[in-house]
Amino acid sequence: AIISFAKDKSFTQYFKKYQIPALCNLGTAFGMGLIVTTFMMSQGKEFIVPALVGNLGAIIGSIISVRLMLRQTKKYYNYNPEEDKNSTDGVTKAEEMRSIRDGNVFQRSLDSILEGGKLGVDMGLAIIPGVLVVCTLVMLLTFGPSTDPTTGQAVYNGVAYEGIKLLPKIGDKLGFILEPLFGFTSAEAIAFPVTSLGAVGAAISLVPKFIADGVVTPNDIAVFTAMGMCWSGYLSTHIGMMDALNARELAGKAILSHTIGGLFAGISAHFIFMFIQMIF
Repeated sequence: AIISFAKDKSFTQYFKKYQIPALCNLGTAFGMGLIVTTFMMSQGKEFIVPALVGNLGAIIGSIISVRLMLRQTKKYYNYNPEEDKNSTDGVTKAEEMRSIRDGNVFQRSLDSILEGGKLGVDMGLAIIPGVLVVCTLVMLLTFGPSTDPTTGQAVYNGVAYEGIKLLPKIGDKLGFILEPLFGFTSAEAIAFPVTSLGAVGAAISLVPKFIADGVVTPNDIAVFTAMGMCWSGYLSTHIGMMDALNARELAGKAILSHTIGGLFAGISAHFIFMFIQMIF
C-alpha cells in the first residue's frame, strides 16, 4: 500500500519531504494487522480480548516508531520549520498533480493492470530474503530434535520443527528481563517476536503449536499480536520500501526506530492487559 501510494504524486503532495520516508515505518506497523488479529482470535474465545489489546499496543508502537524516524529525517534533510512556513512553493489543488495515462480507457486500464502486476512481483522478490533466510534460521534455532518413539532418544529425522533449540536457552537466561517487560512465562515465547523480524506470517504459524504445548498465555497472545503487527515485514520489506521511497540511505534509521517501536508495542500490550485483568 505504501509503495503504491509513494508512486502517486497526488498523494505525496500532502507530505513534506522529510515525512515521506517515515511512511515506511507507518505502513510496516499495520501491514499485517488484520491477518494477525483475526488469526489470534481464531485460536479460541479467550484470545479475542488479548488480540484487541495487542492492537492498542501496536498503535502505541507505531507512534513511537514514526516519531523517532521523523527526528532522524528532519536532521537528514536539514528541515527548517521557519523556511517551510514562509515557503509559497507547492501544489494547492490535487487536480494539478493528478497523473493521467496516455490512451483511451482500455489502454489506460491495461497499462495500470500490467504495472500493478510488475510492482507485485518486485515486492515479492524484495521480501524473499526475509521470509526464507531469517525465518528458516529462527526455526532452526527455536525447536529441538525429534524423539525416537522406541528408545526415547533425541534424533534428527529431517522433518519440520527440528533444530538446535538455542533461542529457548537464551530466553531462559533473559527471563529476568522478558518476564517483567513482556510477561512471558515460557522461554519458547521469545521465538515469536524473533521470527516476526523475518516475516510475521511464519511467526503466527508457531502459535498453534505453542498453545497445544501449553507454553503461552492470553497475555502472551496480546504481546504477540502487538509485536507481530509492528514487526510485520521488518527485515523482509524495509529495504524494498525505502528504495521505493527514494530513501535507501535511511533504511538503517528506519529499522532502528522500528525496533524500538516494536519493543514498546509489546511492553505496552503487556501492561494494558494487566490493567484490564485488574479491573475485570
